[in-house]
Amino acid sequence: MYGKKNKKAVYGIIGLGRFGQALASELSLSGAELIVLDCNEDKVSEMREITENAYVVKSLDKKTLQETGIKNCDVAVVCIGEQIDSSILTTLNLVSLGIPRVIAKATSAEHGVILEKLGAEVVFPERDMAVRLACRLETDREIDIIRLSEKINISKLRIPDGLIGKSVAEANLRARFGLNIVAIESNGRVIDDVTPGLLFRRDDVLYLVGDKKGLVDMNQWAEKNEIAKK
Repeated sequence: MYGKKNKKAVYGIIGLGRFGQALASELSLSGAELIVLDCNEDKVSEMREITENAYVVKSLDKKTLQETGIKNCDVAVVCIGEQIDSSILTTLNLVSLGIPRVIAKATSAEHGVILEKLGAEVVFPERDMAVRLACRLETDREIDIIRLSEKINISKLRIPDGLIGKSVAEANLRARFGLNIVAIESNGRVIDDVTPGLLFRRDDVLYLVGDKKGLVDMNQWAEKNEIAKK
């Protein structure tokens, strides 16, 4: 049904619930080639607006998957979460087809363990969104955060008042909070060569790498500093 025409990465999306539809839409905006599968004709019809390779499938057995051409994908994402048995079987079939990278949505830790044992990368969309929201609530100066692992977060943070006018060396965020500054957005430009002598200015935005505890500790320090000034 479908053959790879060029070297551009091809993504397969299996399951068009909210997560699958959102993922397919975002990938299409970046110009990615897509193959999408679902048993619901209406959902598949909607996806035909962004890819001609949208198929209604009533079964996700290995033979049906092969017929759709999904084995030609570089990445296949199983977006079936609620039907755990179907999620597990589909993941197993995709891995056995030799797709280089299979990612599967999990709804519980136990579900995730099984998917990992089958050879898939596991994502927990609901849990990850909850963790991201909790981080933003706990660090109210935070603009955004990307959680890469338990220990590594990439964050954008508005400059605390207590650091305005100080240099990077004087702030010493690495020693105090375990945070590394990878860039600073200042006066409409992004500075990625952050030197020790650079002075922080009002309205600067810091791009930081570190763990959640460091971000929380820095936020609490900033709050105490502001209270002391009042």
